[in-house]
Amino acid sequence: MRFPLEPLLDPQQWQAMAEPLQNANADWRPGAETAGWHARAVKHNQQLDRSGALHQRLASELQDHLLRHPLVQAAAFPRHIHGILFSRSGVGEGYGRHVDNAWMAGGRTDLSFTVFLSEPDAYSGGALVLESPSGEEPFRLPAGHALVYPSTLLHRVEPVTAGERLVAVGWIESRIRQAEQRELLFELDSARRALFARSGKDEIFDLISRSYSNLLRAWDC
Repeated sequence: MRFPLEPLLDPQQWQAMAEPLQNANADWRPGAETAGWHARAVKHNQQLDRSGALHQRLASELQDHLLRHPLVQAAAFPRHIHGILFSRSGVGEGYGRHVDNAWMAGGRTDLSFTVFLSEPDAYSGGALVLESPSGEEPFRLPAGHALVYPSTLLHRVEPVTAGERLVAVGWIESRIRQAEQRELLFELDSARRALFARSGKDEIFDLISRSYSNLLRAWDC
């Protein structure tokens, strides 16, 4: 299951992140330095130095926004949000077809996310393309919006043809390891919330809530 966060950051919040990243003093490194051995040949972008104070401040702020978002809590069941990177791609830069490593330094990668920090009209090309059995889906979301998607998918970032693309990416280790179980729990929780809004706390709501809680206990890894 993939889902958008529309938005994750309001205009003031995403601009407060984008402006220092666009500052000439920001310390950018070749993106290939953080790629797995099989992805280095196709990763052609730049990433903010993770050891710097700017990265540490912005990554902490972004992690807080993600953890507070109700849809992240309801659909991703985050145990850890980790590996946040701030990436920029200029003309000719992108990230070829790859799959994310199963493990990063911060934990398992169950879900990946991309937070868009440039408006779509600030650059051309640069679409995030997800591959699935149903085909390919390109994404160029408004600034402040994010996409959360399974880390198991092959994906790529098309080369930028004009302007500059600025994003943050990272990973979620979920308390619920299996994607099918996360989706069932999300649907069950959505149903009980809709029932509560319509009928209040009745016997049926209590039975659904019992099943939801017991499945959480059974599937929490």
